[in-house]
Amino acid sequence: MNNNQATMAKMSEMKLYGMARAFQNILETGMNEKFTIDELLTQLVDTEWEDRTLRKQERLMKAAGFRYQASVEELDYELDRHLDKNLILRLVDCNWIKQGKDILVTGPTGVGKSFIASALGHQACSLGYRTVYSLTSRLFQQLSVGKKEGKYLKELAKIYRADLLILEDFGLSPFNQEKRLELLDILEDRHGRKSTIIVSQLPVCSWHGVIGESTIADAIMDRIVYDSFRIDLDGDSVRGKMRRKP
Repeated sequence: MNNNQATMAKMSEMKLYGMARAFQNILETGMNEKFTIDELLTQLVDTEWEDRTLRKQERLMKAAGFRYQASVEELDYELDRHLDKNLILRLVDCNWIKQGKDILVTGPTGVGKSFIASALGHQACSLGYRTVYSLTSRLFQQLSVGKKEGKYLKELAKIYRADLLILEDFGLSPFNQEKRLELLDILEDRHGRKSTIIVSQLPVCSWHGVIGESTIADAIMDRIVYDSFRIDLDGDSVRGKMRRKP
């Protein structure tokens, strides 16, 4: 094994996979004879950085559990559903996540709410934000199991670690006292620190009544409605035009 092969083997052993591939490509193309030492080092480091960034994005997207494979570039503003392109463009840089702000996506069945939420979630992952996508009912089931197993606080901590939590089908099933308090626990932890996208068929004005128990509903609404971004859709179903995740 010559020195270059030994160097590439060490790179791989140190998990510098992008750097190893770049070094091999440079040797095979003879570019090593044209690069200065500074240029060679820059090329290797840049390639490793890009490789690690891409692998991190792939891990985040896989872990998120998105309902749709979607991107903000795929959003169709020509569909008759009142999707505000200017608002979406404001959200693309994900500064709202840095600021701990929330997004509320509402509209009737089939207008693309989940696709839009998934697109924003994918954008968050592409910028390195840990994202969790979950049906609201499924999240409550996980918390219920956590309580029975004495792991409720651990489950809440897992939810809190997500920079972005996307709750699908919010308000689709009624809230009992246990769910109301669990939702309040989640939102209290995240309020002003982490971001949440809530997706619902119901208009925001009806959420207070759906949550029930006025005092708790007031506390919950105070944490999710004020100072949040609103995407209120309407129109006929466009589900057939949405590309479902394979």
